[in-house]
Amino acid sequence: MRPRRSAPFRVLCALGSVLAMVGCTSPSPIESAPSSSSASGPAAQEVPAHFKAPKDGPFGDWRAFLNDYPETGSEGDPVAVELGPRPAALVASLPPGSLKRALASCTMEPKRTDFSIAHRGASRLFPEHTREAYIAAAQQGAGLIECDVTFTRDGALVCRHAQCDLHRTTNILETPLAERCRQSFQSASDGKPATVECCTSDLTLDEFLSLCGRHDDANRQATRAEEYQRGPTYADPERYPNCGTLMTLDASIALIESLGAGHVPELKVPEVPMPFDTDGDGVGDLTQTRYADALIDTYRRRGVDPTRLFPQSFRLDDVRHWITTYPDLADRVIWLDGRAAPLDPKDPVDPGSLGVGPTFTELRAEGLRIVAPPLWFMLRAEAGRIVPSSYAIDARRAGLDLIGWTIERSGSLLEDVKQHSDRAFFYRSTRSALTSEGDIFTTLEVLKRQVGVRGVFSDWPATTTYFDACGPVPPRPVKAGATAE
Repeated sequence: MRPRRSAPFRVLCALGSVLAMVGCTSPSPIESAPSSSSASGPAAQEVPAHFKAPKDGPFGDWRAFLNDYPETGSEGDPVAVELGPRPAALVASLPPGSLKRALASCTMEPKRTDFSIAHRGASRLFPEHTREAYIAAAQQGAGLIECDVTFTRDGALVCRHAQCDLHRTTNILETPLAERCRQSFQSASDGKPATVECCTSDLTLDEFLSLCGRHDDANRQATRAEEYQRGPTYADPERYPNCGTLMTLDASIALIESLGAGHVPELKVPEVPMPFDTDGDGVGDLTQTRYADALIDTYRRRGVDPTRLFPQSFRLDDVRHWITTYPDLADRVIWLDGRAAPLDPKDPVDPGSLGVGPTFTELRAEGLRIVAPPLWFMLRAEAGRIVPSSYAIDARRAGLDLIGWTIERSGSLLEDVKQHSDRAFFYRSTRSALTSEGDIFTTLEVLKRQVGVRGVFSDWPATTTYFDACGPVPPRPVKAGATAE
């Protein structure tokens, strides 16, 4: 293991001249952006917003986040926390004020924290849900690491963000397994984009594990199948690793345990009719309930401490089933609230009060303790400032804890979020109040100090880890169960 340096040097000196105020001179590991014109495929193809890292600060050489971890780890010997240059870049871009002073003067040693939740691993640079992404997430201090759980044709549980995303997130179209895809590749023509769809349920477990994990990226102008998966990130292997190791749920549990982190698995909504036939006899045997139970049973079989397990789902039926069936997990079951349609970004409110599903008070009465909405549900802009929304205040007063998603997934706040509404989902309610790339930290400050969230999902956990260690001491946020004034 390479020698460890103090936190201020590791985090701040990585930027070199950007933070000359701390006397550092080391150059940033990455100085320039890959040109989209260098990508294979059409020269005019645009780099996806969430890969435009150089515009909003360097992230470092991806290899540096794997150097400390061997091929197999041992439980109780977790990787050291190394944050790289990203947090310092965001601090440098903040306008003068108390937040910048607190973050720039920090001498705290960053530690692993459950406030920092890895969204699909460290997926900003690493292929999501791969061994490499999980290791990098732990090295960046993520206390909880997410495996999105779906299933293969033979019923094995594996980590993928969606059951039918293999055509975007693996190299399947470059292999003979492309013949198994439920929708074969159709070339772009006459102004229409290329189409294809490949699912985990199209493959056996062995077939799934033979693939390489890739960034969620596609060339929709492709005229051949192998071109479809050669978008901008594929063209720059120096910046983006192109063959991540895919994970079963079992393997992810073993790895995350060895990394010293906890588990936040999401039961993905099936994209095939249920019950699903896993043994080929023509009769569906995998029901939704068996699927939900299989997730929990896998963690129990591996001996995972139940206090380090936070199962989550968008389906309230799954959430209710876990709460009633597994009382030792009930306080840690997470409902992912996706009821965006009726909400006004100017001030999101409890969707239940609008007649869309149960109210927060009703959810609390059913035994739910944690709700996880997207960031914009919990915030709003007021006179150029970011403040808690009515949604956040109402949820906390109903006695619910909150977790937000997702930081570090929207590209540059100024050049992507501010300029393109289709890239602003996570900041819909606060877009008008964003003035710097460092407003990622402003957002975290309001979420932690005023809303009182227990954690935030991030595609680059170094950012949330650094804020939790170095941000201003929280005042009293809205208390769970507090009476409205």
